[in-house]
Amino acid sequence: MNLSIYKRVQGHNCPKLWQRFVVENGHQQPSTNPLPPTTHYQQQQSTTNFKPFLNIIPIFNENDAVSTRRAPYEDSSGIFWDNDSLAGLLAMELKADLLVMLSDVEGLYSGPPSDPNSKLIHTYIKEKHQCEITFGDKSRLGRGGMTAKVNAAVCAAYAGIPSVITSGYATDNIIKVLQGKCVGTLFHRDAHLWTLVKELGVREMAVTARECSRRLQAMNSEGRRKILLDIADALEANESLIKIENEADVTAAQDDGYEKSLISRLSLKPGKISGLAKSIRVLADMEDPIGQVLKRTELADGLILEKTSSPLGVLLVVFESRPDALVQIASLAVKSGNGLLLKGGKEAKRSNAILHKVITSAIPENIGEKLIGLVASREDIPNLLKLDDVIDLVIPRGSNKLVTQIKNSTKIPVLGHADGICHVYVDKSAKVDMAKQIVRDAKIDYPAACNAMVYSVPIGSQETLLLHKDLSSNGLLNELVSDLRHEGVTLYGGPRASSLLNIPETCSFHHEYSSMACTIEIVDDVQAAINHIHQHGSSHTDCIITENHEVAETFLHGVDSAAVFHNASTRFCDGARFGLGAEVGISTSRIHARGPVGVEGLLTTRWILRGSGQVVYGDKGVIYTHKDLPLQTPLYI
Repeated sequence: MNLSIYKRVQGHNCPKLWQRFVVENGHQQPSTNPLPPTTHYQQQQSTTNFKPFLNIIPIFNENDAVSTRRAPYEDSSGIFWDNDSLAGLLAMELKADLLVMLSDVEGLYSGPPSDPNSKLIHTYIKEKHQCEITFGDKSRLGRGGMTAKVNAAVCAAYAGIPSVITSGYATDNIIKVLQGKCVGTLFHRDAHLWTLVKELGVREMAVTARECSRRLQAMNSEGRRKILLDIADALEANESLIKIENEADVTAAQDDGYEKSLISRLSLKPGKISGLAKSIRVLADMEDPIGQVLKRTELADGLILEKTSSPLGVLLVVFESRPDALVQIASLAVKSGNGLLLKGGKEAKRSNAILHKVITSAIPENIGEKLIGLVASREDIPNLLKLDDVIDLVIPRGSNKLVTQIKNSTKIPVLGHADGICHVYVDKSAKVDMAKQIVRDAKIDYPAACNAMVYSVPIGSQETLLLHKDLSSNGLLNELVSDLRHEGVTLYGGPRASSLLNIPETCSFHHEYSSMACTIEIVDDVQAAINHIHQHGSSHTDCIITENHEVAETFLHGVDSAAVFHNASTRFCDGARFGLGAEVGISTSRIHARGPVGVEGLLTTRWILRGSGQVVYGDKGVIYTHKDLPLQTPLYI
């Protein structure tokens, strides 16, 4: 695949210029001069001077080149019919790197360019578009018109010469094509492979995912287990390729000036792929969650009711930054028997694309690789959020802004969390060494994680450290502050802490740093700490460090968060560490699932009733027993 065309498809610019480049110039390209030529002759002269610099072979058509042959593309003799077919033929003879055909419109449209409902086709897929598009008989400016250009472009593309049809009137279009920018319509013999997901309608994508999920649910437990093991093997086998794509994303993010915390989440550090593969194997060997009998009841003699576990159906997961989230979410979807649509952040585009390709390649044909769809464009999200008849659950995994936007834009149930604002409260009875160790781990182990500690301040929510007022007198306060500063953590204070410690006062307690910064505040007692957490926290994960068990129980039962810990780092709030195998995210919702969401959070229930001919008939002939039965009771008794 040519590098520039590949870059265009991946959405990146290309630094390389073409070596052999044929331009069919029916409508001359304006020069880069800010004052464009005023006459047709001047414009043509400017374009002629411009092209040889780029090793371009121009073909002009003041009048069409004409041959008596009517079907040049069915004839291997090389006879051309007009200037478009001549350009295509020359490009093939020269084995050019690219054929560019300039027109008086931006490219190939789905209908007449003048029709406001017509859309520019950025990538032509022969299998899709040749049956959908009809052309006029003749161009108003030449003999063949767009029909001839498309025929020439298709012929050249399938002979191995990438082709682009674009406007000759737009400034610098040739340069933009060389840079791999999305200009005009691209023709390539492998285009159907690149754009399959992108061109697939979002409804069709969701419906197909549901169909695949039903086949997955019908598969036996061992079959689903094998798929997961194959995914783990595929990830390890393609680790070097995944690393290349991920490094390209990281480099691009650094060049674009992204924050270090985002780049940290984006990077697949050494050992990450093997760690993901290991967690998938653990998940594969866990008990099959589908079809588990949760409750069995005898309604009446010979009438048995079962409550069983069942997949939700189709999940839409929108996540930011972390490409490893794609792996975890996809493996959980397979384990739970759900169809899945994924939309990752643009900063991880290449990482997500290769991971998706590797994972879906391990899904057998009898299930279908479209079980897991990768949504290509951010613009598709609003349309997906309208599909409440097809998509069963939306899981936004990212900022509070993202979660709020999605909740406000859909009728589909949303399972998500607000800011990852976690607190650690150090009580006056805490052991010094334990407190220092937990505080350091909660903040330093992985500052970019949502379960990292925010040093708590009573003005907003952020990773916050709440300290009992008596700690200022026993030296622990100064030791904690010294340790954090030594680790490079920037400290902010609430009203009391900023004055006592002479540190900048935080502007808001409602701030998730996700970096080497946090807030400290002084509180009077455990109840004050609980009140602070309820006022400024996000109900994510909060921790108390104390040796007083009565105080610990007050905190554990008083803090209304998804996860509450005693003498343990907030970093333990994680699906893998909880033994869930993986997680789709951490939910702070109060329905369905809360905390780290693993397989169980992706399941619902259904009822199965087995009888022997019973009818209700006004309940006249039924004697209800409503007797609980052991789960191991035979299906038919």
